[in-house]
Amino acid sequence: MIKTDILIIGAGPTGLFTVFEAGLLKLKCHLIDALPQPGGQCSEIYPKKPIYDIPGFPEILAGDLTKNLLEQGKQFEPGFTLGERAETIEKLEDDSFIVTTNKGTKHHAPIVAIAGGLGSFEPRKPLMDNLAFYEEKGVDYFIKNPEIYRGKKVVISGGGDSALDWSIFLADIAEEVTLFHRRNEFRGALDSVEKVKELKLLGKINLITPAEVTAIHGAEHVEGLTITKEGEEYVLEADHFIPLFGLSPKLGPIANWGLEIEKNAIKVDTLDYQTNIPGVFAIGDVNTYEGKLKLILCGFHEATLMCQSAYKIINPGKKYVLKYTTVSGVDGFDGSRKEAPKAVVQAID
Repeated sequence: MIKTDILIIGAGPTGLFTVFEAGLLKLKCHLIDALPQPGGQCSEIYPKKPIYDIPGFPEILAGDLTKNLLEQGKQFEPGFTLGERAETIEKLEDDSFIVTTNKGTKHHAPIVAIAGGLGSFEPRKPLMDNLAFYEEKGVDYFIKNPEIYRGKKVVISGGGDSALDWSIFLADIAEEVTLFHRRNEFRGALDSVEKVKELKLLGKINLITPAEVTAIHGAEHVEGLTITKEGEEYVLEADHFIPLFGLSPKLGPIANWGLEIEKNAIKVDTLDYQTNIPGVFAIGDVNTYEGKLKLILCGFHEATLMCQSAYKIINPGKKYVLKYTTVSGVDGFDGSRKEAPKAVVQAID
């Protein structure tokens, strides 16, 4: 039996940052994740994708963000159960919980924080003949290593942030990047849309809308694609086809835990992101509430407030006075201490 203060289900960015916030409160964390390594989608799907909305980092690769979060939380000595899926939850008479994985590993904690991101996910695939034949032969749904596209002719299809961001990123790597979208309007960030249009004017990206990729050609791997635009068809030479139509999320076994679910997400109270089950919280992309934004930085905020409530549940009647780390420093579980800069302390004093 693995015992901890806060059991975190999901080792993506939000789950990893929870370790740090809980550690400041002297609360121990253990994380469960079905993937074999921490980082969630940032590690498994797009480790080389740049992220632009992390405070203090004008640009950071998703994989590097994971490394930084692991380093930040390392001083609080979190535990990990990786490559196992949280399967069942049992509430005990003392209001603590036992969570058991699909491999039978049991975890006991007074607080459960579900930080499962989008849950288990599958890429949304275009309806095309022989699509499965070309998977891993030029058809990719995720970009893990952009270097494989160096000097290649790459076709991306989609209208969201991933399609825009990867078109921009690969413009300096691939021989040719072509972005197709079935509409003239994109769903992604306006800044990214403008950047793609600028790169089109510079001749670094071929932007074709409204249009769709309707067929794939090639004997052993992708060699060309049929493009349909305004009822007309033509064939475009290509080495890689990357349809980025988003993910189809599923909560998996968590959906059977008695939680209040709305549109495949867990409803929470925005006071502290607690679910309808006292002691069980949901933070990050897995939750839903009025005004919800599925952003990593929002998950960080939710994790911070959740930890404050977790502290009160674990330590009833004990008051905690919030101190800024610039003043108090950080005490690790290993006995190490990072002092606040003296100049900062003196200025505040």
